[in-house]
Amino acid sequence: MTRHPPRHHWVVRVTHWVNTVAIVLMVGSGFRIFNAYPAFARRGETFCCWPWEGQGIPAWLTFGGWLAGARNWHFAMMWVLLLNGCVYLAFVYLRGEWRDLVPHRGDARDAWEMIRFYTFRRADHPRQGKHNALQKLTYFLLPLIALALILSGLAIWKPVQLSPLTALLGGYVWARYWHFMATLLLVALSAIHVFMVFAVDPYSMRAMTTGGYNENLSPESRNARPFTNILPRRRPAP
Repeated sequence: MTRHPPRHHWVVRVTHWVNTVAIVLMVGSGFRIFNAYPAFARRGETFCCWPWEGQGIPAWLTFGGWLAGARNWHFAMMWVLLLNGCVYLAFVYLRGEWRDLVPHRGDARDAWEMIRFYTFRRADHPRQGKHNALQKLTYFLLPLIALALILSGLAIWKPVQLSPLTALLGGYVWARYWHFMATLLLVALSAIHVFMVFAVDPYSMRAMTTGGYNENLSPESRNARPFTNILPRRRPAP
């Protein structure tokens, strides 16, 4: 029996799951911090761009128990994410795997074809490599969102010491708003990612745990849309 190399190196798998736990805890604790003052306008003022001023995040989505506890968890996970991200980025750069993630010429066309396939305007699954064009776009956006979170987070953490950065983001109120919006975008992309794993490619869970993956069960081989063709195709009886 021929042994195939793992689809994802163990470093990628470990950093992925560390990242998952850290992001869940950091987002939950961040929501708890937001609930301590669930508005963006200063007291007595109004804010243009958030129609739910004064409405907090549901308690079951928060983590940390109280403001001080949430801040401790938030900053602890910040360092975990920073170190974990540095390990992952260094690994994919040194191994050359970054080439599978950055956009290439034709990716916009391929992304449109994936959208056509998912909306039943195309019958056959577009050809893809390790990641389809929509996945590559998402993975490419994640470091940019992380950068926005880091810069805005620093601006509201040290608004006096880093006053030029805070001013660049529009002041403390706007820096806090950008931080929150980047968090919501990260949550949305993460939710879509989890949905697509279970709805389109549940067999990839094995690839992210043990590293194994059967290419015959890939979405391209199964011509899989969300919640369709979950089971592998059976060969017709002779």
